[in-house]
Amino acid sequence: MLKVRFRKISTPFKQAFTTNHETKTEQTALLVAIEFKGLRGIGEAPVISYYPQTMDSLIADLQAKAQMIEQYALTAPERFWHFCHHLYPKNPFLVCALDMAYWDLYSQIEKKSIAQIVYKEEVKKLPTFYTLGQDTFENMLAKMQEQPWPNYKVKLTDKASIETITKLKEHTQSKFAIDANAAWSLAEAREFIPQLEKVGVLFIEQPLAKEAFKDMKVLKSEFEVPFFADESFQLESDIEKCTEAFDGINIKLTKCSGLTPAVRIIAKAKELQLKTMLGCMNETEVGIFAAAQIGGNVNYCDLDGALLLDAPLKKLSYQNGNIILS
Repeated sequence: MLKVRFRKISTPFKQAFTTNHETKTEQTALLVAIEFKGLRGIGEAPVISYYPQTMDSLIADLQAKAQMIEQYALTAPERFWHFCHHLYPKNPFLVCALDMAYWDLYSQIEKKSIAQIVYKEEVKKLPTFYTLGQDTFENMLAKMQEQPWPNYKVKLTDKASIETITKLKEHTQSKFAIDANAAWSLAEAREFIPQLEKVGVLFIEQPLAKEAFKDMKVLKSEFEVPFFADESFQLESDIEKCTEAFDGINIKLTKCSGLTPAVRIIAKAKELQLKTMLGCMNETEVGIFAAAQIGGNVNYCDLDGALLLDAPLKKLSYQNGNIILS
């Protein structure tokens, strides 16, 4: 019989982290454990202020149906995900944590890594972006000098931050990707993008509002730089509507409800000729380690959550632009 446990955690950031949404100094999350015959799998659900799931709602939902989960007969992870999806159709964050914990448990039972089970390959090292939150030029340059990295993702919201990128580029040979977090209007995007193309950015993530698909189609037709959907791509069902407006999608386990749908999304995106990036929502190494198991099958990884947080790492490390899995 399965046993479900949970624990609340709060992890400080090494430095304050600013996006268009907010400035954060710590990240709260719910850790969920599924135990079976002395083995324990662990999953994670971060609490994000601009999503409806709160710590209280995550715990209340989990406790309300924990007994049903504990009575579940051990089967393949894909079937368990469907079971949890039907239990919690409106709580993808909790479904993700459960799916992640179950995959962790299942991999221990099978004595194989998740990567070996899903893709018949082992993952030991993955290149990843290091994210720079919006800040002054001086502070961002100091962060780059403190953490030299081949590829940075930079949070930009306004004209001043566009100018900051240009200045930063003068001090590094590293490459930049841009994340606007839906901060720009169409007019602002048309003003900013030519400047960013001159800098040679790898791509621009979510320049416009979540529902601005019509305007995104316009941008895609006017500029060569690739555009990735983040806020516009949440669940597996969103993939079709992103194909005409974006060149790629940012897949985050938490928002898409787990490893199981993420594997399907990666396969579907390849069929639709969409580029893929595996992102994170400032998870600890619990969530990052799980995501890294499927990271060898996407175009980009942005799995630096555990690097940004001030907590000891046991299952992974970061070296020279890569995640190293132990």
